[in-house]
Amino acid sequence: MARIYEQTYFDDGIKPLAQANLSIASSAVLYGLSVYTVFPVHTTSDGKLVAFRLHDHFERLINSARIVGIDTFEADWDEARFVSVVKELVKANDVQDTAFVRATVHVNELVPGTRSRGLKTSLSIFIYEAAPILPQDGARLKTSVWRRIPDYAIPSRAKVNGAYVNSVLAKQDALDSGYDDCTFLDAAGHVCELSAANIFIVRNNTLITPNTTSDLLEGINRKTVLELAKDMGIPVVERDIDLTELYIADEAFACGTSAYLAPIFEIDARRIGNKTIGPLTERLRKQYTDVLHGHDEAYKHLVTVLN
Repeated sequence: MARIYEQTYFDDGIKPLAQANLSIASSAVLYGLSVYTVFPVHTTSDGKLVAFRLHDHFERLINSARIVGIDTFEADWDEARFVSVVKELVKANDVQDTAFVRATVHVNELVPGTRSRGLKTSLSIFIYEAAPILPQDGARLKTSVWRRIPDYAIPSRAKVNGAYVNSVLAKQDALDSGYDDCTFLDAAGHVCELSAANIFIVRNNTLITPNTTSDLLEGINRKTVLELAKDMGIPVVERDIDLTELYIADEAFACGTSAYLAPIFEIDARRIGNKTIGPLTERLRKQYTDVLHGHDEAYKHLVTVLN
């Protein structure tokens, strides 16, 4: 289990983790009616603590709330206030190492019934140890027996807490079968993503990833990889991907805040490539890591200094 830092932000200020609680009668607990985002913070070589794409993460919170119909959070919070609280919290915890920050908007109204508008919200933020959710030296995937929830049932573009029961079912099935994670398919049988990360493949030196109509989260790290690939002159295609195309990929990798950029060596007992990190994956991972840590001057605008 990841270590959680002691100080959190909840509702109206900094408080110990043990005091940051929701009522069992809240919509967040009763219906999973919360939306969230997770972003990394890193210490640079010159001692600065930086957050990656903080603007995009705040925007995702806003957009997720809008999609679900949570309409009170945006009235109370703007980006400047959000960034200020993040800075206050990392200072309160004296964060020195790489860590993940999880910010969640909870509908904290008590027994309001199955609705979302005009209800009280509480923001929680906590910091925890940055342990990757996938092995960084080659992941093994199993195609899930569970299909990805379609956007017409629970919106894929919103990070809705309750929707992650779908991911829990799929990943637990993969773990029970001896794999590291799952591959989700949509209702039409096209590849979507992993339980909590986006997926890319390489064929004939072209980077390919499912398009945003494939019931996937429009990941911020997915967006970053696409931008880096284009800047590096790597051909990029977003389109439908069939399961069998994964089996004949030259390379494959997953990306996400908690997954980093993890090579995939096996899917459904089929070897991907030669079970070593491929040349294109290796190039992208090096560039991605440099950008994530604020080491590349051309992408310094993607990080926010917190101290």
